[in-house]
Amino acid sequence: MALIIAGERSGVGKTTVTLTLLASLRRRDRLVQSFKVGPDYIDPMFHQHVTGLPCRNLDPVLTSETYVQQCFARHSQLSEYALVEGVMGLFDGVSSFAKNKGQINDFASTAHIARLLDLPVVLVIDCSRLSGSVAAIAHGYQSFDPRIKIAGVVLNRVGSDRHLSLLKDSLEPLQLSILGVLRRQDNITIPDRHLGLVPTAELPELNALIDRLADLGDSCFDWQHLLPLLKSEPFPHPPSLLHPPSSIKIAVARDRAFNFYYQDNLDLLQQLGAELVFWSPLEDAGLPKDIQGMYFGGGFPEVFAQQLAENTSVRDGVKTAIMKGIPAIAECGGLMYLCEQIIDFEGKSWSMAGVLPTSAVMSGRLTLGYRRAVALQDNLLVKAGTTVYGHEFHRSHLTLTPTQPLFKTSRYDCDENMGCEGWGFPANVHASYVHLHWGESREIPQQFLKECVKVAF
Repeated sequence: MALIIAGERSGVGKTTVTLTLLASLRRRDRLVQSFKVGPDYIDPMFHQHVTGLPCRNLDPVLTSETYVQQCFARHSQLSEYALVEGVMGLFDGVSSFAKNKGQINDFASTAHIARLLDLPVVLVIDCSRLSGSVAAIAHGYQSFDPRIKIAGVVLNRVGSDRHLSLLKDSLEPLQLSILGVLRRQDNITIPDRHLGLVPTAELPELNALIDRLADLGDSCFDWQHLLPLLKSEPFPHPPSLLHPPSSIKIAVARDRAFNFYYQDNLDLLQQLGAELVFWSPLEDAGLPKDIQGMYFGGGFPEVFAQQLAENTSVRDGVKTAIMKGIPAIAECGGLMYLCEQIIDFEGKSWSMAGVLPTSAVMSGRLTLGYRRAVALQDNLLVKAGTTVYGHEFHRSHLTLTPTQPLFKTSRYDCDENMGCEGWGFPANVHASYVHLHWGESREIPQQFLKECVKVAF
């Protein structure tokens, strides 16, 4: 079965409710597989911290509807319970212009995923500024799309017993189960900054927070009704992919500065024969030995720019390795690290690896959205003319754009031109602001590893 946690809009507490459920299940020693709708990296970090299992992204824009179904089936089989955290409001998606001939709908929304997987939905409602109106909200979501089964509601940010009584009285005519009640919490706060929540590796008090969430979960949910809904059931799925013997060493930068990776991408590299060697551009004295490729994911290099700049042996080592021909993928934060400098929000300049003849400048302007990107030239990952679908999410821009960019980009849901971007010089570098999920594009990691094999130790 499994269950989807959805919100009536953004900011209603979906992540808090999800983490509370996961923390309470883990305290009961239940094995639970979590999923996240959409392209987000940070919420899945919190899921994994609680469950001990990598959270899987379910995103039909970055992959496909079929991949979403296969991914869910494959991984939900491995645990006793399965839980999906939604994105934004239940019906908030994008138009399907790019893949469905201009039809406008709720493609990639939480509701879309619920229909694809045939899963019931628990609706989280922020009750902090309403009482009787809760019934109109619940009724609207319950009746808007008859294909969506609303299993019940979780009332969040309830102020008092009197407030709860008013909410219950209002909801009673709908005969809609109240599956949880969370009171306003002053001691449960996850800090955030310019791109969302602060990642788990930067929160020394996180375990104490998770314990408080587990305490809350033990008392605030109707477990008698929730547990059967969360229970995983047999689901037809393709056989698990076996890992061939590892023969290609790939250095994957993973620390507080670089931690935005889709687990499926890392799995694909291993399934195709790569040995992943995780290392830290912040803490290590140099690159891992005998590597044949490098992968720099996104993250927050601007927050740790001084520490990255001071680690000159690593910066020099990265540049030397790339100039010697070692292939390197650098997405968003990784791209920034390969620049000459990062100029932070205070205007301070910090030297980076110096592979790309440009600097990354932080600003208040947010670049956000799905992209349809067409390769303008053969490059490390794809051939000229190939179309890929990705996602941008950053508050930096480059001082110099490449003369021969990797991609011409447009919005996913229309033909609005978003400009050309991406560095493919040197030819063994693929540096781009566009994050890619390789689940439906195995040829991307295959092409990368093909180039890595050419590197001699």
